Amino acid sequence: MSVRTLPLLFLNLGGEMLYILDQRLRAQNIPGDKARKAVFSLVSTVLNDIISTMFNQKFMEELFKPQELYSKKALRTVYDRLAHASIMRLNQASMDKLYDLMTMAFKHQVLLCPRPKDVLLVTFNHLDAIKGFIQDSPTILHQVEETFRQLTETYGGLSAGEFQLIRQTLLTFFQDLHIRVSIFLKDKVQNSNGRFVLPVSGPVPWGTEVPGLIRMFNNKGKEVKKVQFKHGGKYVTAPKEGSFELYGDRVLKLGSNMYSMNRPVETHMSKASKNSTSRTQESIAPNPLAKEELNFLARLMGGMEIKKPSGPEPGFRLNLFTTDEEEEQAALTRPEELAYEVINIQATQDQQRNEELARILGELEVTDQPRQSASKGEDLLAMMDEL
Repeated sequence: MSVRTLPLLFLNLGGEMLYILDQRLRAQNIPGDKARKAVFSLVSTVLNDIISTMFNQKFMEELFKPQELYSKKALRTVYDRLAHASIMRLNQASMDKLYDLMTMAFKHQVLLCPRPKDVLLVTFNHLDAIKGFIQDSPTILHQVEETFRQLTETYGGLSAGEFQLIRQTLLTFFQDLHIRVSIFLKDKVQNSNGRFVLPVSGPVPWGTEVPGLIRMFNNKGKEVKKVQFKHGGKYVTAPKEGSFELYGDRVLKLGSNMYSMNRPVETHMSKASKNSTSRTQESIAPNPLAKEELNFLARLMGGMEIKKPSGPEPGFRLNLFTTDEEEEQAALTRPEELAYEVINIQATQDQQRNEELARILGELEVTDQPRQSASKGEDLLAMMDEL
C-alpha cells in the first residue's frame, strides 16, 4: 500500500463533488433575470466557500504527509464536513447519493488510466476545472495553484513502479463498489452488474506501440524475425503526452466535468455490491484502528472552518432528489450498512427548491461565526463536532 495515495484520492473525489454540486445548484432555474443573477451569485458563494476550505493551507499540509489510507467511513466523514463548509446543507440521504456518485466516477477514471502515472493528469484535470469555478477569486485561486505545486513536488519524481503502487492502492480502496450510474450505462462504459467495460480501441499509452507485432531477437540482441498477429481492437498511437505543467494540454480527458451537459443522473446498487457489504463491515463496525482514525480526522479537519449561517434561517438545504417525499422514502429504505437500494440524482427544475432559493435572494452575504477552540478532551468525536 502506498503512503502517497491520500492526496490524490481526496482531491479527485473533491473535484467530482464540486462538479455535482455545481450542476445541481444551477439546475434551480428560477424565472426572472434578477432571480437568475441571485442563483448565479449563490452558486459562486457556495463553491467558493467549499473550495477555500478544501484547499486550506494547514489542511493541505496534513493531507500531504505520508500516511496510509483510512477506512471509507473515515474519509466519508471528511467529505460530509467539506460539503457543509458553506451555507448549503445536505441531509443524510442526499449526502449518501453524492458520495456514491463521486466514488464511482473516480473509480472509472482510475481503471481507464492508460498509464499509472496518468492518474496525476486526471488530478490536474480536476484542478483545472476547479480553477474555472473560482477565476474571479484570486486568493482562492492562489490556494489551488499552491496545491498544484505541492502535487508536482510530491509526485514529479516518482518512478513508474511507485505510480503503479498508488494505482493499486486506489483500486483496492474501490474494491466491491459496483454502483450503476445512468451516464455510464447510456454511454455503454458500464455493464448492468455495475462493472466497468475496458475499451479495446483508442490511443495506446504514451511511449508504447500499437499491438500486433512480435519481434524476436537472438542471443546477441539482434532482431531476427517479425511476426504479426490480429489483436482484435482498434488502437492508434497516442498523439502526444499530456502536459504536467501548471497550464497546458492534458490530452487525457478523464477527470473532466461529465455533468457539463444537463442530463439526469441515476445510480443503482448492484446485487454483487450488496452482497459484498459483509466484507466491508470495517466501515461501520468498531475496529482496533478506530482511535487512530479519529485522531487522523481531528488533525485533518483542524484546518476546516465550517461556516455557520447567521440569523434565524439555517442557510438553505440542497435536495439531490426530485421531491422531499422521495428523499424521505430513500432514507427509510436505506439499509443500516453502507449499501443503498436505489439512488437518484435528478438535475431538473424543482419547484420546492426554487421557493427556498427565492426566500434567500436577499440573504446571500454570510458572516463567519468565530470557531470555538476544540479542547483536547478524551472524546475525539466530540472534539471533531466542535471543528
